[in-house]
Amino acid sequence: MIGSDTPPGSRHLPSGGHQMLWPGCALLRLETTESREGILDGAWWPRSRDIGTELPALLSALAEHLGPVTRVGLDVAAWEALPTRLVVEGRVVHIDSFPVGDDTILITSGDEDLFSLLVVPPDAAPEAAHAAMAQAVRADNITQAEQILIDTGSGHGSSN
Repeated sequence: MIGSDTPPGSRHLPSGGHQMLWPGCALLRLETTESREGILDGAWWPRSRDIGTELPALLSALAEHLGPVTRVGLDVAAWEALPTRLVVEGRVVHIDSFPVGDDTILITSGDEDLFSLLVVPPDAAPEAAHAAMAQAVRADNITQAEQILIDTGSGHGSSN
């Protein structure tokens, strides 16, 4: 996990962050208080659109910081063959799918903690993916996921 100690307006990750990101990574700013100001809590750059392959590693990593993940919300058009549930580390995780096209994944931990992560398209160029992920974790970010992807050249929404 990388914090968001970048200066306001910066499109770069915190020190050393560029070497730590590659497809399959998640970049998180976890804040479980009600005072969350940013729209997104982090970003995820999956290697493919195969959710059965990609999601277990993300959920295992998130569980280390959030506790067990109970539910995931995804855009149905962005993924191949969405299951209705997965078993991750012996726990059932329910998968909700909606035709929203908002370039995010919603993670529910426990009964009430909800986290929204930007999903960077798997085929995004590394520099564009880094810029998108850095923007998503800024505490003062008020830009929607789709616009972040457009602004950084990472893609034009989940259709990429």
